[in-house]
Amino acid sequence: MINLQTFMLISTCLFCIGIYMVLTKNNAIQVLIGIEFMINAAVINLVAFGKYDRYHNSGQIFALFAIVLAAAATAVALAIILNVYRRFKTIDPAKIDALKD
Repeated sequence: MINLQTFMLISTCLFCIGIYMVLTKNNAIQVLIGIEFMINAAVINLVAFGKYDRYHNSGQIFALFAIVLAAAATAVALAIILNVYRRFKTIDPAKIDALKD
């Protein structure tokens, strides 16, 4: 049986990988993947704490909402990235410096 500390260790590793990707990558899609890693780490925490809650399933319910919100945020972010690519012909966030003409 997996204990709570194992869940927390896996979640911490996943969150650290996400932070590393957000801070070091210069590709907007890779940055988005890093953000998704961090959201998934939070979902693991919610499910893990919900597993050890004896009376309520609030952790799983919050995790379900987090998954739905992450999917919606990913769809919006990908649409923004596609529009930025059409306009600037790059997805490197450092090279995009103008908001309008």
